[in-house]
Amino acid sequence: MLSGAPRVARPRMERCGRPLLLLLLGLLLRFCSAVIDDRLISDRYAVYWNSSNPRFSRGDYTVEVAINDYLDIYCPYYEGAEPPGRQGAGPAERQGAGPAERLENYILYMVNYDGYTSCDHRRTGFKRWECNRPLGASGPLKFSEKFQLFTPFSLGFEFRPGHEYYYISSPHPNLAGKPCLKLKIYVKPTNDSVYESPEPFLTDDTTGGCGLAGPCHSLLAAMLLAILLIIASS
Repeated sequence: MLSGAPRVARPRMERCGRPLLLLLLGLLLRFCSAVIDDRLISDRYAVYWNSSNPRFSRGDYTVEVAINDYLDIYCPYYEGAEPPGRQGAGPAERQGAGPAERLENYILYMVNYDGYTSCDHRRTGFKRWECNRPLGASGPLKFSEKFQLFTPFSLGFEFRPGHEYYYISSPHPNLAGKPCLKLKIYVKPTNDSVYESPEPFLTDDTTGGCGLAGPCHSLLAAMLLAILLIIASS
């Protein structure tokens, strides 16, 4: 009889844990690669947010974008402004500027469909940007929106393919009488996504998140928890 230390059988969890761990890691990498960027090419769309833009006059200004595209909002800007104390003249882009009270200042909101049709942000809208420097020395204000499925930033927004999103503006409080400008954004479905009828992402809670993000984030958290449990038990 051979002598020596007895052979200890490896625990069943340890024997099956490594393949399962590799499988979960592979799924996690695949998931993350799909989330980070499902398109290598992105487009940018410019919108000049002022009452002289003829596309606003029809009331149906719509821009179609894809996931990972950008929207650039250019605020009203008046070139050749005079020094403070004499701010009342100076040519505006494409047309002359009048007294200071005629300079366009806007507050932009994201709203749901009802807010879009009524041009009213008070019930279901929230402030997105403010165009308040029409005479800025550094040039026109520009705000950019990236249409992405997921965002790591607390102030970012997440968008769903096949859905519509709405922006409206109201005049600055001390500049009453300016028109309400509104814009509709349609996020086109991706090739591998199921088409859904267009709908706004805003609900009664107006949180700015999309319904798709919750399940995906939960799946990612569950996968990470499973990996940690396997590592701890091995």
